[in-house]
Amino acid sequence: MKFTYYLEKIAGVSIYPVVSLLLFVSFFVLVTLWVLRTDRQTIKHLENLPLDNDQ
Repeated sequence: MKFTYYLEKIAGVSIYPVVSLLLFVSFFVLVTLWVLRTDRQTIKHLENLPLDNDQ
């Protein structure tokens, strides 16, 4: 039997794609807003972190 057969038998399974889409979109919007609101000094600091050897 195919996997979709089992999904058809689960009650309320249609809500999972909607919830996952909402989670993805909200995460994407939050990260985009954070990037747009962050000042350039913080971005410079974060982009140089992998290259910093002195801790």
